[in-house]
Amino acid sequence: MIFKQLNAGPCRTYLIASAKTREAVLVDPLLDHVGDYLRMLEQEQWQPVCIIDTHTHADHLSGGAALLDHLNVPYVMHASAKPQCVTERLTDGDTIQVGDLSILCRHTPGHTSDSMTLVVADKLLTGDFLFIGEGGAGRTDLPSGDPGEHFDSLQKLKEFADHFLVFPAHDYHGHTYSTLGQERRTNPRLQFTSREQYVYWLSNLALPPVEWMKDVLNANYACTRDPNAVWIPRDLPACEVKGTISEVEADCPVMTISPEQAHHMLQSGGDTIVVLDVRTEEEYGGELGHIQGAYLLPVQELACRLHELEPYRDKCILTVCRSGVRSAKAARILMQAGFTNVQSVAGGMLEWNRQGYPVNYGEY
Repeated sequence: MIFKQLNAGPCRTYLIASAKTREAVLVDPLLDHVGDYLRMLEQEQWQPVCIIDTHTHADHLSGGAALLDHLNVPYVMHASAKPQCVTERLTDGDTIQVGDLSILCRHTPGHTSDSMTLVVADKLLTGDFLFIGEGGAGRTDLPSGDPGEHFDSLQKLKEFADHFLVFPAHDYHGHTYSTLGQERRTNPRLQFTSREQYVYWLSNLALPPVEWMKDVLNANYACTRDPNAVWIPRDLPACEVKGTISEVEADCPVMTISPEQAHHMLQSGGDTIVVLDVRTEEEYGGELGHIQGAYLLPVQELACRLHELEPYRDKCILTVCRSGVRSAKAARILMQAGFTNVQSVAGGMLEWNRQGYPVNYGEY
């Protein structure tokens, strides 16, 4: 068996292939990587059998529909999946044959109603049903999620021995895989023995609504082929419980401002407003450009360079990054340092450019 993880970032796409027949499947492909997958399949002479999504994703756009357009193979999801372009639907216990390999489908709902875990040899491809270590598992508060169903699904792991390897659809903590035995010892989701306690814990986290994730779900339901169909924050562990909010965030909420509001303020506010760009120097001078007059201070250097911002303590500081994630973190650092008039530009330079507002290019 050939087994590869294909992506560089925290979202995982897996190639499962038969060395004998050169038949292969792609599991959880990303829309913005479709070209890479097609080139890899051709260059390595794999014969695709199907495309599989373990569930309907809420934090990135699936490449399933776009690959369906290019490859004459089935697009496979669970029977309850909403995307209408799915051509083959599985139920619990169904198998997919890939040459001399057999992939077993186990229905493991909870994160979403259509979540599947794929079993091939000694490997469990768990999607967002189970992450690794401190990542826990996918949140259950999004549409079709259910904490009680998730607890029930976790009990299905009892049929697998400790030596089985866990390969999740995401990891934001530097892990590649784990053993099920290790997860039984360290994963917080596997420490609960009572369904009632598990449901109570998840149901009382009071997580904030994340509208952009609902937009991603709807785009995946509609089988979008457009990588820019919706705005998605970069490198955010959004599907983890509290992945979009930390304890610090809860104690120190950040005010956000739309690009439209920021542009209006900059036109009318003059010297009373400072734009703080917290990206890297390469991004500042890169393809998205930067807002005219923006002060560059990368977020990773902010805490030790706060003294540079002392002259602006009494002004309104607008933090901006690529998509709004780092700028919110920067705003929080400033607020904790006593800066009282700080706002983060929602959507960052991606949304600023999308709205057509002016940008400058070149190095800082």
